[in-house]
Amino acid sequence: MLQVRGLDKSYGSRKVLDDVSFDVEPGKMTGFVGGNGAGKTTTMRIILGVLEPDAGEVRLDGETLRSGSRRGFGYMPEERGLYPKMRLEEQLVYLARLHGLETPVARANTLALIERLGLRERAGEPIEKLSLGNQQRAQIAAALVHDPDVLVLDEPFSGLDPMAVEVVVDVLRERANRGIPVLFSSHQLDIVERLCDDLVIIADGRIRAAGPRRDLRAKHATLRYRVAAENTAWLDGRPGVTVVERTPEGAMFDAADANTVQDALAAALAHGAVTDFSRQHPTLAEIFKEVVR
Repeated sequence: MLQVRGLDKSYGSRKVLDDVSFDVEPGKMTGFVGGNGAGKTTTMRIILGVLEPDAGEVRLDGETLRSGSRRGFGYMPEERGLYPKMRLEEQLVYLARLHGLETPVARANTLALIERLGLRERAGEPIEKLSLGNQQRAQIAAALVHDPDVLVLDEPFSGLDPMAVEVVVDVLRERANRGIPVLFSSHQLDIVERLCDDLVIIADGRIRAAGPRRDLRAKHATLRYRVAAENTAWLDGRPGVTVVERTPEGAMFDAADANTVQDALAAALAHGAVTDFSRQHPTLAEIFKEVVR
């Protein structure tokens, strides 16, 4: 387990991290979300040892990480970090060798990743000749080529088309299924919501919410229901009911309490056929807006 504990970081009088703590469990995908300047990249750089915190520590399986103890980490920065003149296959082999892999293993890992990420036809091309989307795939391959024990990825889906996103999602899920802790940041909340097991939400350098996705959705859920029926006029002016949305297929409404929900269901059935009456759980975007405001 990767454990972040009590991280503080300031630049002059500006505090960018304030007591940041969360866990990234083995075998789980943890989504790290926040607005620009929230503290995501600073936190990731501290996890990787690129920056030193003013206070706090990062542990792996209970042991405090020291200089040189992150060799088994895989990191993908948000910025392009590969050598632009170097050919893709050559570069990945080189990076794997830097992490201590023997050449035959480094080459085998490289060829497998190039194939898996749809880059086989680009293996001999310099990085600078690749499209931006393929450069992003190459960055991901560089983070994975040495079979890391921990993955930390900053905006791995940026610039990828929908098909490429699916390929990368599958590759990352495969790694998590091997028991690797995976932490990734993304502004694409729909992908985070679909992919992650756990969520960490940060704003203004502070953790605003953290935990299993299902638990956070339950915690922030309201009594919001969708009713599919031909007639929804009976909702108007009903005590304890606030209509949120109305469509030709039905309506969505907030209820004041459980009794209001039961009364609304009875009223819906009394006014004609009802094909759906279901509770609506909050999306990650809705949870994010609620906890950071």
